[in-house]
Amino acid sequence: MQQNQELYFVIIIGILLGLLLVSFIIGTLILYRRRQQKQDQELARVKDMYEREVLHSQLEIQENTLRSISQELHDNIGQLLSVVKLSLSTLPLEKEHKAVPLVSHSQKVLNKAIIDLSNITKSLYTDRITDAGLAESISYELLAVKNTGMYETKFEVTGDEFRLPEKTEIFLFRMFQEMLNNIIKHSAATHITVGLTYGTDGIFVLTVEDNGKGFDVEKVRASMSSGKGVGLKSMFNRAKLMGAELKVVSNFNKGTRLEVKFLSKT
Repeated sequence: MQQNQELYFVIIIGILLGLLLVSFIIGTLILYRRRQQKQDQELARVKDMYEREVLHSQLEIQENTLRSISQELHDNIGQLLSVVKLSLSTLPLEKEHKAVPLVSHSQKVLNKAIIDLSNITKSLYTDRITDAGLAESISYELLAVKNTGMYETKFEVTGDEFRLPEKTEIFLFRMFQEMLNNIIKHSAATHITVGLTYGTDGIFVLTVEDNGKGFDVEKVRASMSSGKGVGLKSMFNRAKLMGAELKVVSNFNKGTRLEVKFLSKT
């Protein structure tokens, strides 16, 4: 009888020790898993920060380059064109001279070149965007597109306009330019509608729509890793960097709609 009790006691102790060992192993595995998850989250956070820093540096370089090009075009090329224009206007030609029509035509072409150059420099120059504001800068670009006679444009501003952070406005304007460029190059559209919505809750929304031929969004997104879809990739990068949400909806022969939603913290 006593031997049986001792045997039961040993068995119970063994079971308890086994349970403790299993509990210890499970607890250790859980702690390890939690620690691993925490490390993975930290690595993901560091990776995201690194990618954001790289993107920020790349876009900063782009803006500085565009600013330099704009200044160079304005100061040098613009000045040269103005000198040529002045030279043509002072040519000592009689009205009956056979070169007069050619000179007159050259002056018209030169005037157009000067205006086009001015438009380009304004479009590239970052300080102009900052000074004029996003709405006015977009309106200016749309007017230039409309004046080509190839597109009908519509621009709507909803809500009470408020200024966004300087870099955010620049990023949004560059995204708009990329959208506009894609429409002109690829969409075969005839109508372009742009909307800016300023919400009372600080939410800002930029929408750009066209009535073009549309495209396969998923296919283009899948090809971005192989170097294609550069324009769309650039837009997603800018949206990510400023903490905005970019939606792209496109249907074949029905057009494309792009929407950028941003929560202003100012």
